[in-house]
Amino acid sequence: MEPREKIASRIAREFKDGDLVNLGIGMPTMVANYLPAGIAITLQSENGFVGLGPTPPVGEEDPDLTNAGGQPVSIKAGGAVFDSATSFVIIRGGHLDVTVLGALQVDQQGNLANWMVPGKLVPGMGGAMDLTVGAKKVIVATTHLTKKGEPKILKECTLPLTASKQVDLIVTELAVVEVTEDGLLLKEIAAGVEVTEVIAKTAADLEISPDLSVF
Repeated sequence: MEPREKIASRIAREFKDGDLVNLGIGMPTMVANYLPAGIAITLQSENGFVGLGPTPPVGEEDPDLTNAGGQPVSIKAGGAVFDSATSFVIIRGGHLDVTVLGALQVDQQGNLANWMVPGKLVPGMGGAMDLTVGAKKVIVATTHLTKKGEPKILKECTLPLTASKQVDLIVTELAVVEVTEDGLLLKEIAAGVEVTEVIAKTAADLEISPDLSVF
């Protein structure tokens, strides 16, 4: 299984029946492909609807029905479409159970940087600031290292923050790490991965759970 698929499939196990979930642009959208049988969740898209369905077959796309990243999607029976203001009332009102976002950096205090690199053109923060503060649980989906081989999990973020102390769980292709009041707790490692490898590739302090398991 490819790293992104491994991350998405592990995150899909975090949801409970009945959860209202927002999946961020990019890798987080893959999570919907790995939902366990018997778990029924409702997906929300911050551009204005709930009941987000799967990607439609080629040739059956509706140009007026896309997710927040502009990708064609479908809407399930019982779904609802509304304006952006209503969508953000849902988000800012604390009605989302879980949001899943990507990261450029995340640190041991639960700070998240995922919207810009200084000096590079970016379209803007989008709804990430609202999602991280409004959702009851914030999950970061990210590869453990950058393309240059540098750790993404740090003692302290160096890029501009999206949110301060809002991240609850970090899932990478190597590990599942919980953000606690005392720092980062390594709860799970991927099959075939050693704890020493996770520690070596993490630029933050890690406490190892006594109940460490393999996913």
